[in-house]
Amino acid sequence: MKKVMFISSTGGHLSELLQLTPLFKEYDYFLVTEKTKSTASLAEKHPGKTSYLTYGTKSHLLSYLFKFTNNIIKSLFLFIKIRPQVVVTTGTHTAVPMCYIAKLFGKKVIFIETFANSKTKTKAGSLVYPIADVFIVQWESMLELYPKAIYGGWIY
Repeated sequence: MKKVMFISSTGGHLSELLQLTPLFKEYDYFLVTEKTKSTASLAEKHPGKTSYLTYGTKSHLLSYLFKFTNNIIKSLFLFIKIRPQVVVTTGTHTAVPMCYIAKLFGKKVIFIETFANSKTKTKAGSLVYPIADVFIVQWESMLELYPKAIYGGWIY
């Protein structure tokens, strides 16, 4: 069975990612997100299949830089431990390092651009687009910004 890592930051990106939960039973899946009060229950819902990165916001830039660096290192260790064949993400900053790590190891990256953007690129999308094996947008208008993308419609 194919190993697939599903990764995103918390909040709306995670809500979008969790819309893909029906796919979990088709794969040997693993879920990665940021640790917050709202995500703590995921480990109970997905026992042995959930891991957390450190939550950080760019509004506290200095601490964010340390947390982001720590998350890059933790992402590398998680990738080596889990050894996914595919990384699926809805973004954002939490997932970008994992996508690059996956490519470094020759694995597939599937990026789903957020539903929240219908006219502008996200930073994460811009960073992952060049390396993504599959790049999916949820708005047809986004095909102008990401010409190699696939229009997949809304995942809600």
